[in-house]
Amino acid sequence: MKSHSLSPLDRIIQKIGRLASENGFPVYAVGGFVRDRLLGIPSREVDFVVIGNGPGFAEKSKNLLQGHGYVVYERFGTASFLLDEYKFEFVTARKESYRSDSRKPEVQETDLATDLERRDFTINAMAMEIGEDGFGQTIDPFSGEADLKKKILRTPLDPEKTFEEDPLRIMRAARFASQLTFRIDPATLAAMREQKARLKIVSQERISDELLKILSHPKPSIGFSILKETGILEVVLPEIAALVGVEQKDSYHHKDVFEHTMKVVDNLAKESDNLYLRFAGLMHDIGKPRVKRFVEGTGWTFHNHEQVGERMLKKLCIRLKLPNEFPKYGQELTHLHMRPIQLIAEDVTDSAIRRLLFHAGDRIDDLMALCRADITSGNPARVKQHLANFNLVTRRMKEVEEKDRMRAFQSPVKGDEIMAVCGLPSGPPVGKIKKQLEEAILDGIIPNDHDAAYQYLLKIKDEFTSP
Repeated sequence: MKSHSLSPLDRIIQKIGRLASENGFPVYAVGGFVRDRLLGIPSREVDFVVIGNGPGFAEKSKNLLQGHGYVVYERFGTASFLLDEYKFEFVTARKESYRSDSRKPEVQETDLATDLERRDFTINAMAMEIGEDGFGQTIDPFSGEADLKKKILRTPLDPEKTFEEDPLRIMRAARFASQLTFRIDPATLAAMREQKARLKIVSQERISDELLKILSHPKPSIGFSILKETGILEVVLPEIAALVGVEQKDSYHHKDVFEHTMKVVDNLAKESDNLYLRFAGLMHDIGKPRVKRFVEGTGWTFHNHEQVGERMLKKLCIRLKLPNEFPKYGQELTHLHMRPIQLIAEDVTDSAIRRLLFHAGDRIDDLMALCRADITSGNPARVKQHLANFNLVTRRMKEVEEKDRMRAFQSPVKGDEIMAVCGLPSGPPVGKIKKQLEEAILDGIIPNDHDAAYQYLLKIKDEFTSP
């Protein structure tokens, strides 16, 4: 582990430590801050345990440091405030438990030792002295620092009890393993498998938050593979669990779509921090199990899996209670992800290229990133050829885009102008005319400019206005 000289954050924490001594409050830095400090990872958030009134001491600290954004949750004995780029949270030393049918924890005040033992993993069950005399000294009753060195996730107490008390810790195990690239202790892994049904009492928002955190890590496949191995994936994301399985019929092999999807997501994670893009990569093949067919002489087929996946995504995102941008973005890329490969042939028309640019709009670069990540063959020559094909499509798109200005395409003749020319009120006929103008541009009948579109409108308007 790395040693630390006093940083600006250390000096702030020391001020909080002096305040604690002056007021007779035993206060300790705890959890992720202590873990990251030992790993040499900079922190902007610090959690403190207060043996006494957490919110009361938080308010004193905020006033001393002239912090802002003070928030208090009296029921849970927590409060927080902001100072510069840092966030400080204070919690009354507590223990939590869940009834078998409850999603909300029952909270009781306790001492530091009990507070630490009720935490999820040994690497998060450490505290740090913040008083001047012992500043920086680690309180480590469960050998968390040794587990950091071993790169292992282990619960402080019996894992069955730990997960029974707070089932969300099951998801957090997969998340921390993914975030830190740690392995999970066998007993802890077995308890995750045994207690997975307990996740049903946890709110969907908290589970989805953990899923998105796994997806945000440098190698998301670590976390999702743990969820698969323990059977948790079937509970929290059955659509992805359904991708698991390798099948053979006659001489034809159908590869494991789950393993393929994990490679796609990891490929995207290497190239982009865009969480929406990674989500689209995770979901782009969810329609395959529903359309999988074996065709004699051809082998396994997945016709229209992109359309089926697009429809599935809306319900899935509602169930996961994700923000609206996730289904919108995911559906668009899932629907389109097979289109670029269809444009590889040399005789593909400019019209076909225009239509892809039109339908993808501002997401065209993300779509092409997904398509490249979708190349997961173990054959280097095949990968090289596929990438060359996509580079060809990209060049074609750039040529058409520069010529026809298709990026973020909008009809050059607006609805108000159509109504004036055709003498129509607002309504479906105006939309139909606008659609025909767009189709004419996409088909290359007219160029993408206002004058040409206006002249074409004069030519076709009688089709829509004649009795």
